[in-house]
Amino acid sequence: MITPERIEQVMQVVTRAGLNEQTLTALREVFAEHHFTYCQDDDIGWARPVRTAEGFNLYLVDGQAGCPRLTTDLDLATGLVLAEREPGV
Repeated sequence: MITPERIEQVMQVVTRAGLNEQTLTALREVFAEHHFTYCQDDDIGWARPVRTAEGFNLYLVDGQAGCPRLTTDLDLATGLVLAEREPGV
C-alpha cells in the first residue's frame, strides 16, 4: 500500500531535486519500503499516470502477484515508476 501522503512527498522531492539517478538513490534510501523505477515516459505505453508534474509522470506498480504490473489502486501498490517526459510534452 502506498498512501496519498507518500505520493505527495515523492512528488515534492522530485519536483525540487529533479528526476535523475541521484534523486532515485535518495528516494530509495528514505522510502526503503517501496521499490522505485526510473524510465522514459514513452516506454510506459498505455497506462495512465497517477500524478503528473513538470517533466515527469508518476505511476504505481502492483508487485504482489509475482509479476509486476501498473495499477492506479493505492491499496495494491508496492512501488513507484518515475517516468521522464520530453520537454514540452
